[in-house]
Amino acid sequence: MAPWAPGRDSGGVTAGEGAGKRPGKAHIEAHGEGDGSQSAEISTRLNWLRAGVLGANDGIISTAGLVVGVAGATTSRSAILAAGVAGLLAGSLSMAAGEYVSVSSQRDSERAALDLERWELAQEPEAELDELTDLLAERGLSRDVAREAAEQLTERDALRAHARVELGINPDELANPWHAAFASLVAFTVGALLPLLAIILPGPSARVPVTVAAVLAALTLCGVISARLGGAPMGRAVLRNVAGGALAMGVTYAVGTWLGTTA
Repeated sequence: MAPWAPGRDSGGVTAGEGAGKRPGKAHIEAHGEGDGSQSAEISTRLNWLRAGVLGANDGIISTAGLVVGVAGATTSRSAILAAGVAGLLAGSLSMAAGEYVSVSSQRDSERAALDLERWELAQEPEAELDELTDLLAERGLSRDVAREAAEQLTERDALRAHARVELGINPDELANPWHAAFASLVAFTVGALLPLLAIILPGPSARVPVTVAAVLAALTLCGVISARLGGAPMGRAVLRNVAGGALAMGVTYAVGTWLGTTA
């Protein structure tokens, strides 16, 4: 969380805190009303798991397509290995960089949302108290109980209460772009290692069949995990995953074979 003034804790808001220019709402629109800290934290964990599975899935398909394509053009183990390693490094670093940029933008939005909330608490404390009361009442509390709870939460830590109830943000656990980048890099690398090892270890005649079998099995597993995390029909998710990987390998192998015979 980004404190409003250097060296200040992000807890309660005093009357003079946050005075000055009102932060723009342009960065806040995506947040809306949260569903509470618990559901937000559960959703965050599921998103991390799903991102890890998808990162591994990308590593499997992209690297498998690359090495199978090269194997269609040449039987040289060194050429296949060089292409596979280059693809693994390029893909993992690209995924990490993209995740860093994406999560940095998310964290900037969360900080902007907290800055805006801090400003509103300093400038319009009564309106913010009424807003918190309404939000708690919408969650099933009676109006009187909601008001009492809002007053107690505001007295204890107004910013934290609004961050959790209104924005669905845990101020202590803002998105970390470095963690996201590292997780994405590891997930992609783990996924990419499977087709790379599967095509390097067997002999020339078994390379492509072994790789195809290993990749399709891994994609089936990724499809099952992804479907369970997302609550989607398992058969459809697995079929999409396997069909996409098979298509990628089929196309690249055909193109590699054609280039190998015409070069």
